[in-house]
Amino acid sequence: MSSSEAPPPEAQIDAASVDATPIKAVPVRHYGRWVAGVIILFLAFIVVRSVVTNSALQWPVVGDFLFDDRILRGLQNTLILTVISMLIGIVGGILLAVMRLSPNPLTSGAAAIYIWLFRGTPLITQLIIWNFLGLAYSRIGLGIPFGPTFVSWDTNLLITQFTASLLGLGLNEAAYMAEIVRGGIQSVDSGQLEAASALGMSRTRTLRRIILPQAMRVIIPPTGNETISMLKTTSLVVAIGYFELMVAAQTIYSQNLKTVPLLIVAALWYLFMTSVLTVIQIQIEKRFSRGTSRDVVQRTGWRSKVFGRGGGNVT
Repeated sequence: MSSSEAPPPEAQIDAASVDATPIKAVPVRHYGRWVAGVIILFLAFIVVRSVVTNSALQWPVVGDFLFDDRILRGLQNTLILTVISMLIGIVGGILLAVMRLSPNPLTSGAAAIYIWLFRGTPLITQLIIWNFLGLAYSRIGLGIPFGPTFVSWDTNLLITQFTASLLGLGLNEAAYMAEIVRGGIQSVDSGQLEAASALGMSRTRTLRRIILPQAMRVIIPPTGNETISMLKTTSLVVAIGYFELMVAAQTIYSQNLKTVPLLIVAALWYLFMTSVLTVIQIQIEKRFSRGTSRDVVQRTGWRSKVFGRGGGNVT
């Protein structure tokens, strides 16, 4: 039979019947997942039951002090510390990152020394140093170096516990934010900087109009993590006695000896605030991820095809 001749009708019928035979797809059985899920549920039930039924936790006391005036005042101070310290950290971090990337070796070196110093010493040590700075410098003034001083202030009156807390938390955070911002800036293609320079745009305008908006996609996620971390890190100001949430809880249980319930109250408020910040972070990330390939996948529903049951191919 030559290649130009058609196959006999019987062969065509047999081929059609074979092609029309449905394929029986057998789904993959993931027995390990079911076993792991049952074990996790069992352990979760044991933990929840032990927490709920443990009389030593004194849940009625937790309810009595959850909205106590002293707890709410400490919570307010914690939020104020978090917001202002993060503002100091973000502004200082952007400034330090720009300095770190400067071609001027003195500017870059000064930023590098700052980052090295504040990241290399414990935060609690920095808080204590700021709080007791008056022991080293009794007065802080403005004037001409090695010359007259125009105005000066008493250090102990100028740097209160609140100011020391802001200086310790904010300046320390600036060192970490500097590295986050620097990584975001360096993630932008350098060709865009060269193109902007060729168009006659200044370095500052290029950074503000082109580089930073694109770098925000890289900067936002770790910044959100730093904000949540800052909320919990504010508890370290207990070392200098500033009244915040943990200090409020300690003040109460030092009087009524209800240590465990008051610690649970503080933990519940921290969990609530971190959950709110997490939701805000997710919304901000979605806003800045618009137009990216990941955002397109989420909006068009391709993710369900890629990760659906059976691992079906994308058509």
